[in-house]
Amino acid sequence: MTRAPRLTLATQFPAAKAFPSHKAILPRATLARWIKASLFADAELTVRFVDEDEGRMLNRTYRQKDYATNVLTFAYAESEDDPVVGDLILCCPVVEREATEQGKPLAAHYAHLIVHGTLHAQGYDHEVESEAQEMESIETDIMQSLGFSDPYVPLT
Repeated sequence: MTRAPRLTLATQFPAAKAFPSHKAILPRATLARWIKASLFADAELTVRFVDEDEGRMLNRTYRQKDYATNVLTFAYAESEDDPVVGDLILCCPVVEREATEQGKPLAAHYAHLIVHGTLHAQGYDHEVESEAQEMESIETDIMQSLGFSDPYVPLT
């Protein structure tokens, strides 16, 4: 019998003052449950929730894109044999705006982005169509196992 992957999780919420309702729906235990559902190997992850200024600065610095994005993943493994170590950075105002625009509950959108970022930390990507389809299929399965709907099907 194989054991479930182990998770060492640190959380940082410097945007808590501006987004207290976000922090309220994102207790550490909930984040850990979402991440563990997405893990295929032991991992050390930090999840940081930031405001738009920090999100924009990080995206500009590391991706040369001058806007805040919903989630950034910094994966530090250099080979498939290295442990899964990474940082997930979620930009609270962007996540909130997207959830509203998509008609999704805020918690469901956060869950999807946590799953998405955790998969990136393990080497999954979506730059080419075949990889995107594989990643989306895995995300959908994980989200449904967590009790959420398919994040890629628009709500009506």
